[in-house]
Amino acid sequence: MLYVHSAPSALCPHVEWAVGGVLGVAVSLDWTPQPAQPGSYRAELSWTGSVGSAASVASALRGWNHLRFEITEEPTSVSEGTRFSYTPELGVYHAVTGLHGDIMIPEDRLKAAVVKAALGDTTLLNEIDKLLGKPWDDELETFRHAGDGAPVRWLHQVV
Repeated sequence: MLYVHSAPSALCPHVEWAVGGVLGVAVSLDWTPQPAQPGSYRAELSWTGSVGSAASVASALRGWNHLRFEITEEPTSVSEGTRFSYTPELGVYHAVTGLHGDIMIPEDRLKAAVVKAALGDTTLLNEIDKLLGKPWDDELETFRHAGDGAPVRWLHQVV
């Protein structure tokens, strides 16, 4: 599922083109005004595709100024799920998610957070917040609520 939380009108067709290029089908999103940021628009898209397609879409959209988005990919019988969040200020956040949507933090990332906190560079709570994507959630929360009730477009692709 792709949630474009905010995009300026000039960027909307480029988002469609980039997503369509990754998914291999023409994409036409139903853009609605984003009340949390006047002059910007929001859209949602659901598709069925191969494992890793969410990562490909996130890669195609990352780095675009004035764009905020989230992508989730459901787990399958052969893969974990994924979550990507992007803001211009914070960049890309990526997490592996389990069957029930919980973020699964790898052991080495937890160890690194403990070491950083032990060195006094930061607090353990701050590092855990980053591992869980809290800064991205904090920034995107206003945009999420502004989209309640917005239309969703579904794409289905035979895999």
